[in-house]
Amino acid sequence: MNDHLAITDRLATYAYALDSGAWDLLDEVFTPDAVLDYTSAGGIKGPFPEVKAWLADVLPNWPGRLHLIGATRVAVRGDAAEVSASFTDTLAPSRELAKPSGILQGGGWYHHRMARTPDGWRSRELVEEQTWRTMY
Repeated sequence: MNDHLAITDRLATYAYALDSGAWDLLDEVFTPDAVLDYTSAGGIKGPFPEVKAWLADVLPNWPGRLHLIGATRVAVRGDAAEVSASFTDTLAPSRELAKPSGILQGGGWYHHRMARTPDGWRSRELVEEQTWRTMY
């Protein structure tokens, strides 16, 4: 698999893990020493294990979740890659229409610094750059 496809597959795995609650799939996206930064969206910044636990605690408050990854720019330089991918996310308080209010939508860019590892491409750093958010 070429590098671009392998990297975009990691981005898809990331979105699937967040939306399905399959938190251990994040181990296939990030290196154990990765740093994740969600501060632009009001979240935390910290080492991967800490942020993984935080995601598993916070995101179930919105059981209706959908993260869409869009335009992706991948610049591979040897065993490293700089990746920026646009995203839109929707967080809903239920999967049904019983609660039509309280839906959060946002979007912006995920910026990854990735490394080629023996297990494939993994993100060593993720910085979320949320550029917009709305609630209805």
